[in-house]
Amino acid sequence: MSVQIAELQGKSGMPPVRFGEELTGAETLLRCLILEQVEYIFGYPGGAVLPIYDSLYGSYFKHILTRHEQGAIHAADGYARATGKPGVVIATSGPGATNLVTGIATAQMDSVPLVCITGNVAQNLIGTDAFQEANITGITIPITKHSYFVRDVRDLPRIVKEAFHIATTGRPGPVLIDIPKDVSNAKAPFSYPETVEIRGYQASQVPSDEDVQAFVAAIREAKRPVILAGGGIISAGADRELLAFAEKTRIPVINTFMGLGGFPGVHELALGMPGMHGSYTANQALLNADCVIGLGARFDDRITMGRTREFAPKARIVHVDIDPAELGKNVATAVKVAGDVKSTLQKALPLVTACDSEAWIAQLKQWQEQHPYRYKRDEQVLKPQAVIELLYRTTNGEAIVTTDVGQHQMWVAQYYKFKHARSLISSGGLGTMGFGFPAAIGAQIAHPDRTVIAVVGDGGFQMTSQELAILAQYNTPVKVAIINNQCLGMVRQWQQLFYDNRYSQIDLTHSPDFVKLAEAYGVKGLRATTPQEAEDVWAEALRHDGPVVVDFRVAQEENVYPMVAAGNTLDQMVLGDE
Repeated sequence: MSVQIAELQGKSGMPPVRFGEELTGAETLLRCLILEQVEYIFGYPGGAVLPIYDSLYGSYFKHILTRHEQGAIHAADGYARATGKPGVVIATSGPGATNLVTGIATAQMDSVPLVCITGNVAQNLIGTDAFQEANITGITIPITKHSYFVRDVRDLPRIVKEAFHIATTGRPGPVLIDIPKDVSNAKAPFSYPETVEIRGYQASQVPSDEDVQAFVAAIREAKRPVILAGGGIISAGADRELLAFAEKTRIPVINTFMGLGGFPGVHELALGMPGMHGSYTANQALLNADCVIGLGARFDDRITMGRTREFAPKARIVHVDIDPAELGKNVATAVKVAGDVKSTLQKALPLVTACDSEAWIAQLKQWQEQHPYRYKRDEQVLKPQAVIELLYRTTNGEAIVTTDVGQHQMWVAQYYKFKHARSLISSGGLGTMGFGFPAAIGAQIAHPDRTVIAVVGDGGFQMTSQELAILAQYNTPVKVAIINNQCLGMVRQWQQLFYDNRYSQIDLTHSPDFVKLAEAYGVKGLRATTPQEAEDVWAEALRHDGPVVVDFRVAQEENVYPMVAAGNTLDQMVLGDE
């Protein structure tokens, strides 16, 4: 028996793990989760998972019963992003399983480790269009790292062990385990493998010495280098190594949206976010750099604008990524390093020296002073940018902030200067409305002593607002900041700029009274319509030791700038309405 297993036995409220004991598939599953050190499970019961939920009765696990399966998987995702541990979610067959699909795709796009457990009808009913039958493994093959359909209860321990291994090694991602009801009820002697051996899956983390030498040589002679730090910095836990590397080499750092927090936003070498709504300085740095060092970044279309030949036209591209398939996929790459960024930076740090980059840094600072993020301030009208500045100022940049997708997401990226990794939790690749609020619940459960703010739009909030019940039930002290412009803001902005002000189906003026909605669930609700009211009600929200929903009524016609229109290049930035 391994030390890990021995240590887990006998804890308060935890069933003993006895090898060889005859257990049902449902009981086996829970013993496996114990041995994987799972504490929280997010889920929603139903017929096909009743054996599992019966075994959960009175168990050690803390189960969070959300009010929709999409809320469950987004909460599990938020928990995973906030901790780096795999999130675990359970749903029943058919609609329960298919309600997870958006959350699974969200996690896959952003490389988030999840283990998704679904029930299915008994195997003798598979293929008969039985009640609540769905081929969820087939449905999720394109959006998971791997999917399992369990045919024999004796295979279940191996499958669970493999699922956690696959989800958390290499490039993280979601893994699905589909368990038919007859397998949950079947019995077998309990066992659990201590090691994993999967033919064809070797998730090597460490780059070769040759690749690291090429990486170091490529940046040694650079005069205008810049680091493009992506979400891989956060996944690998490489934020300290990045800070040490940037300071030793004197190379400025651009953070992709998914990489925000991986390098302190207040650091003198921080240039902010690049791309469609990035800073002027970050985009100019990419246009004028002679060496771009991509660390765990995908070079996606929100940065390159799909114009990959015109992206960083003066630079040699150096790309470090744990997924070899990403190397050279989107942009022509001079140096490719297959390995996680933490190991790469650890091996490179002793070999690098300061670049001759001071003139370059001076130029970048000049651009920062000339072209900061800006908006037209108004003492009477509440501007959304001012709300984000308020949140940042009153939390000193120390909060965990979750968002949906849209204008508010970009304002958070621009005006909240994240100091720490795993402080921004947002749907980057898939752009999922309804993600931010339940993700905040997962993050708050993971970090009960930290301030967690869900910054959401009035559109996205209504997609998962039923999870207010969780805030009330567990007194989870999430602060929900609704940036309420009474419309689908980003869609309105595009219709204004590119469709001659033909506003089609973006009106949300008939949304509910969010203060009353919060109060109906037993949650404190507040509203602000002016800058002074915003100061007052937000201070009250922070003083309150429980959950709070704040309805910030902001200017409807405010746009996100800077902006690079789709199909344009980074030098074609629109800095504002003027």
